[in-house]
Amino acid sequence: MIKRHLLGEMKAHLRQKEISLIIGPRQAGKTTLMMFLKDFLEKQGEKTLFLNLDIEIDNQFFISQDSLVRKIKLEFGQKKGYVFIDEIQRKEDAGLFLKGVYDMNLSHKLVVSGSGSVELKEKIHESLAGRKRIFELSTVTFQEFVDFRTGYAYEDRLPFFFEVERERTRGFLEEYLCFGGYPKVLLADDEIEKRKVIGEIYQSYLERDIFSLLAVEKKEAFTNLVRAVSAQSGNLVNVSELSRTLGISAPTLQNYLWYLEKTFILRRVTPYFRNLRKEITKSPIFYFYDLGLRNYAVGAFGSALEGRRDGFVFENFIFNILLEKTFYTSERIHFWRTKDGAEVDFILDDGNELTPYEVKYKDMRTPEITRGLKSFIAKYKPARAFVVHLGEHYETRVGETSVSHIPFYKLLKA
Repeated sequence: MIKRHLLGEMKAHLRQKEISLIIGPRQAGKTTLMMFLKDFLEKQGEKTLFLNLDIEIDNQFFISQDSLVRKIKLEFGQKKGYVFIDEIQRKEDAGLFLKGVYDMNLSHKLVVSGSGSVELKEKIHESLAGRKRIFELSTVTFQEFVDFRTGYAYEDRLPFFFEVERERTRGFLEEYLCFGGYPKVLLADDEIEKRKVIGEIYQSYLERDIFSLLAVEKKEAFTNLVRAVSAQSGNLVNVSELSRTLGISAPTLQNYLWYLEKTFILRRVTPYFRNLRKEITKSPIFYFYDLGLRNYAVGAFGSALEGRRDGFVFENFIFNILLEKTFYTSERIHFWRTKDGAEVDFILDDGNELTPYEVKYKDMRTPEITRGLKSFIAKYKPARAFVVHLGEHYETRVGETSVSHIPFYKLLKA
């Protein structure tokens, strides 16, 4: 059993009338999270109903809103209850369907899960405006992974564990960078089984979310696109060049990239610029939601990655941490590159202040500041800058900017 940090937030939201909507990658653990919530409520004496649109017998209750309401009344009578609906993306016009049920002003609470295809097909966000709160469940985070691997012995003092147990922390990092965070992968007994599981997840995603549901016509081109992007994680994606390489039009390529974003495979990062003449063009960078899936797509899963100094995977890892830290804030994450070759991995922009982050997959023995970071500091004069690496904590200054060299675990949420 892998404990998910989102569970606490969702328990608190059970008291709110609005729909709790869980979204995230396929097989990230949404159904398991809902079962935990269901068990929690039942232990408190609450009535629950769990319906899954992947189960044929449950589909009869989604023929109409009246069918669902009649089923709820049958189970709960006149009492208040909690209705769990799993795989809502299987329902056509799911957003409008849920809106109609919610607007009946029933006394029951709805907890609903769906994959990225909900966004693509039913536009559920627009239909449920003001009626839902979204909870995004990623694959297992590094903190959740370490808690699980240490048997939850340090659950309430994980930051201290990272400080004291440096070697174990580094070992856990290398394992996580190799295999990623899909729950079934983490629970598999050995690498052969892990590889088999990640392969099934990858193929299931392609066949169920892409080739079938989204009716992608050029299957080979789509698969090659995933491989191509995984091979150049952290590098600019030139749409014109990539479309020529894959033999598809630029609009089709853009459409496929959009699919990959909306189905929780890729995240797009755009450049930060003020001076369009001197700074880089609008080409984006893409990072993967899950490191294991990225490694599998590029053919470097598990031991095939071990021993390689793959800085792009570590960079992707740090990006995911920064995204988690800024998820409920107004901060945006960009990268910065100029036409003369200066670059900084990540720029956090809150609208008033810029904070650069440079990522180095090595154990720095002394403070090092790259030419790109110096250039950014000279141009924008941020109050603080960070260099994230594997070693010790150092403090230095460049002009008026305080530069902190920090071990990666200092970025993790306590």
